Amino acid sequence: MIYGIGTDICDIRRIRASLERHGERFALKILCEREMEVWSARSARWPERGVRYLATRFSAKEAFSKAIGLGMRMPMTWRLCEIDKLPAAHANAGKPCVVLHGALKYWFEARALRAHISVTDESEYAASFCVVEAAD
Repeated sequence: MIYGIGTDICDIRRIRASLERHGERFALKILCEREMEVWSARSARWPERGVRYLATRFSAKEAFSKAIGLGMRMPMTWRLCEIDKLPAAHANAGKPCVVLHGALKYWFEARALRAHISVTDESEYAASFCVVEAAD
C-alpha cells in the first residue's frame, strides 16, 4: 500500500550559487559523512560533477521528506537521510536507494515503511521521485 509520494526539482544553478557563497559548509549541511566523501572526491576531479551530485542528493532528500509527510522537520533531517546506490553484488546494482540513520531510521522502521527513489539530472536541473510503501 502506498504511504506517500514525493517529487522535487532543483535548479542546479541555485546549488552552485549556494556553494560559491557558503563553500563546503553548505555541503556539510546537506550531506551525511559517506556522501561528503563522494562529493569531495567528485568535486576534486571535476567540480561540475560535485555540484550535480549535491543537487541530486538535495532533490532526493526533499522528495523523500515529502513522501513520508514530514517535510524538513524532526525526525527528518538532511544528514539522517542518505542517498546511496545498491552494491555491485546486488541484482539491481547501481540503483539509487535511501539509507536512514538515527531517529529517522527508528521512526521509519516503526511504521514498517519501504522507500523507492529515482534521481536524474540535466544541464540545469536535478529531479527526484520517491514512493514510500507501508506493509499491508
